[in-house]
Amino acid sequence: MHRADPARLFYLGFDDTDTKDSPKGTGRTIRDFCGGLGSGYKLLAVLRHQLPRLPEIPFTSNNSSACAVLEADAPDLARPLFDAAADFLAREAPEGSDPGVCLASRGQVDQGLVDFALSCNAAKVGQARAMAAASGVLLAGVGGTCDGIIGAAAAVGLTRHGWCGRFIELGPMRDLPDPVGVAALTDLGIQVVSVDRDPLVPQPADVVVTGGWLRPSLWAGRPVLQVRADGHGRWATALTKRSKTTA
Repeated sequence: MHRADPARLFYLGFDDTDTKDSPKGTGRTIRDFCGGLGSGYKLLAVLRHQLPRLPEIPFTSNNSSACAVLEADAPDLARPLFDAAADFLAREAPEGSDPGVCLASRGQVDQGLVDFALSCNAAKVGQARAMAAASGVLLAGVGGTCDGIIGAAAAVGLTRHGWCGRFIELGPMRDLPDPVGVAALTDLGIQVVSVDRDPLVPQPADVVVTGGWLRPSLWAGRPVLQVRADGHGRWATALTKRSKTTA
């Protein structure tokens, strides 16, 4: 996912793009935006990042932000991409939301922004800290209180960190069958790793039962699917979709 020229590899963060009555959340919103991009950009992945659900932090339902990873034909396509994303959110985000957008090339994300993002995983932070941490990249609030700049910047920093979040878009991932072969996942760039107490190594001819919900984790900057043994040559995803009653 990170093999492209760092000057042409971009992280696009969205946050606070919905309300409790919205038909879609931030993950779907950023996927819709990327689906409408024209030539000059290639979508590599979209990740969902969880932020803490604490009483002092205002959020809609799950307090998650999203980051799209895109490759551009040229570094100077950054500003048009950012402006298009800001215009999209200003137009599409419902009244009552507080949307924010952040864009940075891989080379622009410094340790300060990563450290800020990691701090967002532990406690409430304010807009001033977000703006200071993202001073070298593009960041804007486009509605309401503009609190979305916090999660948008965090999504970029967490993606660059490479050790948290889960993929909600990755090539044809959503169209893969259930069960799916380990070899097919490997071909898509997804490493299948057993997290059993005494783990065996999933083999290319093995299959993984996904339950129709395939969401690899971001580990060491790459997609990793955690599985548990479910019989000889058969695995089940270790992480499953939350039921509506617990979401």
